[in-house]
Amino acid sequence: MIAQLTGEVRSISVDRIILDVAGVGYLIAVTPATSSAVALGTSLTLHTSMIVREESMTLFGFIDQKSRETFELVQTVSGIGPRVALSILAHLTPETLAHAIASESVETLSAVPGIGKKGAQRILLELKGKFSSAQSSAPINITQSQWREQLSGALSSLGYSPRDADAVLTIVAIDYANRGLDPATADLSDLLKAALAGGRS
Repeated sequence: MIAQLTGEVRSISVDRIILDVAGVGYLIAVTPATSSAVALGTSLTLHTSMIVREESMTLFGFIDQKSRETFELVQTVSGIGPRVALSILAHLTPETLAHAIASESVETLSAVPGIGKKGAQRILLELKGKFSSAQSSAPINITQSQWREQLSGALSSLGYSPRDADAVLTIVAIDYANRGLDPATADLSDLLKAALAGGRS
């Protein structure tokens, strides 16, 4: 997985930039705040999160590691995908989001486009007590949730129901544990092979 990129800014749009890294142009989805803070021709380092789906591979970029960790943590909430997670960070800083969750502010969260009141309540319920881990220096739980999110998305695109996907994820986790391996450090392609070998429930 691509976790960080350093290169020259070649193109800037409101929601994306192209970063030239050793002659390769990477299209990276960013927040409007990030795109407005960079300039053409300058060197830039972005902390990135790569989301792999059956039909696409998308890079999301952030100026600091805390924002990337928050982006990944938010996606552990059911119904929150990468685009909505990016929208949240486009409207709320990690600190503002943490405060909103700690104070259970439905109003703050529901003001984000694409969230709504029910989505805000779900975020508060599922992230309550977890958001502090996004502020720590050891985002282990975030990484573990991220591999499950990516593998679940890949299985869903192959026709697996959420229930079937969850069952296969459990099989993969157990298989890796039995072999003394951490699935969070594995490539998505290897995880998908292990999942497919486990079959449908």
